[in-house]
Amino acid sequence: MRTKVLIVASEALPLAKTGGLADAVSGMALALREANVDVTVLLPAYRSALRGVTGAQTVEHFSDLPGGEATLVSATTTACDLPVLLLRNDSLYHRDGSLYLDEEGREYDDNAIRFAALAHAAARIAAGKTSVDVPHIVHAQDWHAGLVPLLMRAEGADQVKSVVTIHNLAFQGLFPMELADAIGLPQDCCSSDGVEFWGKINFLKAGIRYADRVTTVSHTYAREVLTPEFGCGLEGLLKSRGSDFSAVPNGVDIDIWDPALDNFLPDHFSHADMRGKTTCKRELQETYGLIADPWAPVLAMGSRLTTQKMADVAAAAIPLALDANPRLQVVVLGCGDRQIEASLTEMAQRYPGRCAVSIGYDERSGHLLHAGADMLLHGSRFEPFGLTPIYSMRYGTVPVASRVGGMADTILDPGTQAGADAMSEASGVLFDGDSVDAMFNAIQRAMDMFKRPELWRAIQRNGMTADYSWDLPAGQYIDIYRSLLPASAFETQPLVAVAEAVKQVAVPTPALGVATPDAEVTLPKTVVNRTVAPGKPKAVARKDSTARKGVTRDIGGITAAAL
Repeated sequence: MRTKVLIVASEALPLAKTGGLADAVSGMALALREANVDVTVLLPAYRSALRGVTGAQTVEHFSDLPGGEATLVSATTTACDLPVLLLRNDSLYHRDGSLYLDEEGREYDDNAIRFAALAHAAARIAAGKTSVDVPHIVHAQDWHAGLVPLLMRAEGADQVKSVVTIHNLAFQGLFPMELADAIGLPQDCCSSDGVEFWGKINFLKAGIRYADRVTTVSHTYAREVLTPEFGCGLEGLLKSRGSDFSAVPNGVDIDIWDPALDNFLPDHFSHADMRGKTTCKRELQETYGLIADPWAPVLAMGSRLTTQKMADVAAAAIPLALDANPRLQVVVLGCGDRQIEASLTEMAQRYPGRCAVSIGYDERSGHLLHAGADMLLHGSRFEPFGLTPIYSMRYGTVPVASRVGGMADTILDPGTQAGADAMSEASGVLFDGDSVDAMFNAIQRAMDMFKRPELWRAIQRNGMTADYSWDLPAGQYIDIYRSLLPASAFETQPLVAVAEAVKQVAVPTPALGVATPDAEVTLPKTVVNRTVAPGKPKAVARKDSTARKGVTRDIGGITAAAL
């Protein structure tokens, strides 16, 4: 029997997605499965989730969960054959809006009930009170699953260990204390020593307080959240966890985000043969009504259009860059704050043929944006990890980003005073602060590098060849699981080195041991060569597509509207 891990989350590809959380959950689950861990993901049974599975069968009935009767559906995803459990209560999860917001963009007023029900279901599974196999580890993701460790203790699941991963501390799941009874919280946990936070219930605080281990998704963010500036009121609690709080940087799905394999693109390319990127650039320009100029530098911005993502700053900095660089072109893709959307749309109207703004998002457009642009603008006032800049680097698109969170770890920039030799080791441009001048000056630095083809090619190559896969993070999670389970469950084995850490990451990760509890657990295999031979990108891509067992390239192009 293999080590069993139940991942509890509000979203995961390809079943439900609003942002990077879905990518992280599915990437983690697939990598752990490849490492011979028995992984199952527990999600709400949204409409999109039920459409994306096969072999569905009801395995449990709950008569007394928050929100009313519910069933537990066992199935596998059609896209990648990943085992899932779906908590079905149509009155809670079949909604016409998004996963968390109604059609007017307001949070559902019963979100506390919706995600408390999910946590109760997970706790009962852990306590052996369902027909589902009891896991060794329950791994809760972000605030939506924050109540799980607390409820596991209340259910008496003492032999099952819990891990909580913080993906974004700014979102904590705050609800009126008057809901404590309705969501089934034990009274003795409703104090400041438990889930209470300024008079409210705090789901994420519950996870941090009661989990056996707490992780977050980058080394720099793990340090930042221990400060008042980034800790959002929970810095003291996180400090109190001591060595039980650590960083496990995210990876990305290198099979989905690979310009040599990407079926969303009009042509494929690799760091060894970049000719297909020219085709992608032309299609990007034509799609968004830009002048078809292969030599024009194209700056892309693809993110939520919010103040967190500094979209308000971009609305002022981009026109300065367009005025200073007559051939510069800009494409903005995203949605968010209505005022920021309007400001960016008005900006585009002032620069016809040079600037385009598309409000909305779909998977195909996102892939084309990364493949066709030369630079990615990704400002952020805080950024736990930063998936988007990594996607861009994978596609030879150089990021211009804020020096915060995971971006400070994964993007290497020797600095403004560095010479050409040092900059040839860079993978992007970083800037500090959130001023218009700081962002504009960073864009100008990138423009200066773009004018030096050999230097620019080296920077592109650095980003495209770095290892951002889930192989190393999966090994680190296995090491955490091993530390929580009884020593008697493991055979003594020599330490085995895993994939070398991404060279841009400031904090190196030591080699990890291979966990072997009552199940046989092995670390992921290192992917040592994904180079596509010059002149044969498509043929090699097809051959390479068998590298990961059970992974399907076509994720179905989920869009916000489909959810």
